[in-house]
Amino acid sequence: MFIEESLKSKAEAYFNFSHKHMGHALGIEFTHIAKNKLTAIMPVNENSVQPFGILHGGASVALAETLCSVGGWFLLDDNEKTVVGVEINANHIRSVKMGGTVTATAKPVHAGRKIQVWECEIRDEKEKLVCSSRCTLAVIKAGK
Repeated sequence: MFIEESLKSKAEAYFNFSHKHMGHALGIEFTHIAKNKLTAIMPVNENSVQPFGILHGGASVALAETLCSVGGWFLLDDNEKTVVGVEINANHIRSVKMGGTVTATAKPVHAGRKIQVWECEIRDEKEKLVCSSRCTLAVIKAGK
């Protein structure tokens, strides 16, 4: 896994959270962490498929929002602030069968003091676009 040098201590804090979260349930594994790009993989398995054995759109959205939210948090220099999702959209373009893996890449479009906008692409093992998503985050005081 690549972690940008300036984010190593924050990444260590993220990976050492004491509680489990949706990323654990879906098997999301980060492969690249930088201020301008986050990448992660997710298996298409019994935790992420819909009843017909293909990737659930909600799992794609959860993957996209996870990357965008974590990426937004990594951009914050103020430890008393965090980010929360206020809007997300997703265009589901191609299906992925159970047994596959998808790779998501999220990049900031706008990183303001109060609002961040991120885009995320999810691709299959053949690099074909599966889902295109955009997530708007609000920067808020942590613990609120």
